[in-house]
Amino acid sequence: MAFRLTPKEDSFYELFGISAGHLVQAAKELTNLLAVQTPEDRKTVVDRMHDLEHLGDEATHEIMRRVNASFITPFDREDIYALASKLDDCMDYMEEAADLVELYQVDELPKGVAKQIEIIGRMADLTSNAMPRLRAMQDLSEYWIEINRLENQADKHYRRLVANLFENSDAIHVLKMKDIVSALESAADAFESVANTVEGIAVKES
Repeated sequence: MAFRLTPKEDSFYELFGISAGHLVQAAKELTNLLAVQTPEDRKTVVDRMHDLEHLGDEATHEIMRRVNASFITPFDREDIYALASKLDDCMDYMEEAADLVELYQVDELPKGVAKQIEIIGRMADLTSNAMPRLRAMQDLSEYWIEINRLENQADKHYRRLVANLFENSDAIHVLKMKDIVSALESAADAFESVANTVEGIAVKES
């Protein structure tokens, strides 16, 4: 029977799961944003998104604190920092998109935005489901392969969305909508960065 001479800080797995769980909730709030009818309802959704962003920041800061306080970590410190930071990026871009909807006082989003948010929701679910599997570093390849596929789908959809936007003669409207759809595209890119980081960690630990 083998004994570990130095304890390993395993709470990182739980914190990564918590952080990814906030992303799932944020994706649901983006979906809710599509259905709001009044400025008051829109503000309520955006306020919930701000709360989730704060919770995400707290989880990220706790991960960083534990990295600095732990003598032994489950995998490379640099990879822990990178994964925590990239999960935080996903939240930041989703919050940015929601914030812009409120700041620009958008009454109706282009129909194609629903597809963007649907893809982001799927990416958030996959990411949340993958975090517990970091502990064993097993059964993760399907996760990053599917995330990469979804990101390619998001790219194509984003390009179509932007092309459709430029058919509108109202330049200010086009600029506002492009900011929002670009933030959502950045969120999809950020989820792919998380998956790429997980792949790199899995390769190192295999």
